[in-house]
Amino acid sequence: MADVTPNFGTIKPSQKQQALDTNYLNFTDPTNADFVSFAQQYLPEIYEQEVERYGNRTLSGFLRMVGAEMPMASDQVIWSEQNRLHIAYTGVDVTSAAGNTLNIPVNLTPANPADFVQNVISKNQTIVIMNPATGLEVKAIVTASNITTGALTVAPYTAATLAAAGFTDGMDDLKIFVYGSEYRKGSTLTGDNYTSIEPSFTQFSNSPIIIRNKYVVNGSDTAQIGWVEIATEDGAGGFMWYLKAESETRLRFEDYLEMAVVEGELALSGSAAANSASFTDGQARKGTQGLFAAVQERGNVLNNFTAAAGLADFDSILRNLDTQGAIEENMLFLNRQTSLDFDDMLASLSSGAAGGVAYGLFENSEEMALNLGFSGFRRGSYDFYKTDWKYLNDASTRGAVAESAIDGILVPAGTSTVYDQILGTNIRRPFLHVRYRASQADDRRMKSWVLGSVGGAYTSDLDAMEVNFLSERCLCVQGANNFVLFTSSL
Repeated sequence: MADVTPNFGTIKPSQKQQALDTNYLNFTDPTNADFVSFAQQYLPEIYEQEVERYGNRTLSGFLRMVGAEMPMASDQVIWSEQNRLHIAYTGVDVTSAAGNTLNIPVNLTPANPADFVQNVISKNQTIVIMNPATGLEVKAIVTASNITTGALTVAPYTAATLAAAGFTDGMDDLKIFVYGSEYRKGSTLTGDNYTSIEPSFTQFSNSPIIIRNKYVVNGSDTAQIGWVEIATEDGAGGFMWYLKAESETRLRFEDYLEMAVVEGELALSGSAAANSASFTDGQARKGTQGLFAAVQERGNVLNNFTAAAGLADFDSILRNLDTQGAIEENMLFLNRQTSLDFDDMLASLSSGAAGGVAYGLFENSEEMALNLGFSGFRRGSYDFYKTDWKYLNDASTRGAVAESAIDGILVPAGTSTVYDQILGTNIRRPFLHVRYRASQADDRRMKSWVLGSVGGAYTSDLDAMEVNFLSERCLCVQGANNFVLFTSSL
């Protein structure tokens, strides 16, 4: 016969009807198991919702304001940009001031095709010869031109020789440009070494990069209820904490889609990123040229802009824009300090400043709030619209340091005309636009898929929810010569 020993727990009867720690839950002794289990006797007052102490934490939106997104089906995007229309050369030397000879620095067999320079000035064309360092200039007609060597013989209009016009042998870094021609009556171009100019263009390219991220939560935690109600920027809500983690992973990835093409760098030859030995998979990384890198290489850079210089610094931008495409409307995306510098610069021109000018019409009163900020202004023939760029101010990105190397950027509004190699025609596109990989079989603009046992679609034996994110994209910065990058130390 089996011997069963019943377990009745701990029974300590009391002779009196009173509350003792032996017959009631004990919340007063921290060492008591009841106290440890329930923590407190009374339910605490709980704020269920999170406090959004950093406001809207997402950083993307810049490219949506100034650009567009377009599909592509290749590993590389190539576009062509027009070269200048008129003939001009810099770095020209005076070979003989007395003999009226100049030399154009031709380069017919460069290692880099972009460095190709050919003499296309023909006999009887009229040119302006200038010394940018001194402002000295003279106009002349070309009497002989050697296409191979770049040698020019000229006849000044206002002096017997270049020497008489103030030029000396060995004078270098001159600039010349063609402004017309002059031929005798009944002339022909036969035997005059006339050069027929073929239009040329400059090609640029960029390659997309694959951006990936993943969030994983085990199956048990997806069934765990929390006491904090979540609220995220994309509208996710509820008491399931894993929903917040998944939502924030998605938001973070969407920010990466913009940050990657703004900060992107090409892997230079000899760098660690271009060395396959740096990676366990044995494949080197090529990188991609982002916005900042493209403007630094092909655009304009203004270093250490401050309000103390007033309009002097800013007018240097206008003079430079005049030499480029001269896009009338431009957007200024600035960090806080540079934005305030612009406000100070414009405010110094107000009627309250000595020698200032009036701006706007106000019905002043004691109750009126004084507006010291400017959202837009016009200078010369250009319109500028100013806005703060959160990416440059956020402490988790470039706003984390007092003096970031990037203070802001000027982006031309509108579109540019480019030659599309695939369509075989000129088309108009925004100066900034994102190209992402896509075809009829797959769209890699922004992909997400779920693996694991959670959600009803049992795609594997993994007892977890695995959310994957992927995109393949690059940024095209067309007409970078119309952009201006504001920097502190570059």
